Amino acid sequence: MKLVLMGTNAFVVPMFEKIANAGHEIMAVFTRGPKPVGRKQILTPSPVHVWADARGIPVFHNVREYDMRPDMVVVVSYGAILRENVLNSAPCINIHPSDLPKYRGPSPIRTAIYNGDSRSAVCLMQITAELDAGDVYMRRAFEIGENDTNEMVESKVSEIGGDMIIEYLGNPAAFVGVPQDGTPTFTRKFTGDDEIIDWSHRPRDIHNRIRAIGAGRTKINGVDVKILQTCIKDDKLEILRLQPAGKKPMDWKSFVNGLHGSEIKIGE
Repeated sequence: MKLVLMGTNAFVVPMFEKIANAGHEIMAVFTRGPKPVGRKQILTPSPVHVWADARGIPVFHNVREYDMRPDMVVVVSYGAILRENVLNSAPCINIHPSDLPKYRGPSPIRTAIYNGDSRSAVCLMQITAELDAGDVYMRRAFEIGENDTNEMVESKVSEIGGDMIIEYLGNPAAFVGVPQDGTPTFTRKFTGDDEIIDWSHRPRDIHNRIRAIGAGRTKINGVDVKILQTCIKDDKLEILRLQPAGKKPMDWKSFVNGLHGSEIKIGE
């Protein structure tokens, strides 16, 4: 089958690798353009771009210039809304990592973790002009552990989603789209402000925020720190790893030892 793939983030790469290994002809890859990364703001191509280059697949950034006629377009975490030039060119399918119509939009995995959900699903769906509103061809549920981070859940989604795509591409006619049932909920993009910890919140809510976003910013004894890993023990929040400003990540014990017996004041 002749395919055009569209995706950007790192967890998409294993899925696209499965497609390539299944023998399909990949005509092109569309991904977001290079972005400035790090303190020196070096323009860096997306993980999907790097993968496609390594395989010798043509890479494009501007979906508005799309003018191809594949058998199918496969989209996973692309980050751009598709227009008629794509939607009218071939059947378009998408892997969406939520139990649709719950958590449509840009951050379904982070939102599920942030909200403390213990279960979610991966949906293989038809792409329509309305965001994440198409019929669902396949739905696979999975568990979210109480300490699972965004990266860990992305890994689960990558494995499940890759298998779903391969199964679907093997015989698309065998799958019937089912309209989404229920009232949609929508996600938003998280920002740096979401990292700021409000210590008046419940310990489990703070834990969920940190594992969803990847870090929580606060002060400890007047020092700016990023809390990188926590757990809940006896209904209390335990800090496992953190990174003081200007230093490398360290475990909690090492940080406390560096205080030389000073009283610990969190949030001050």
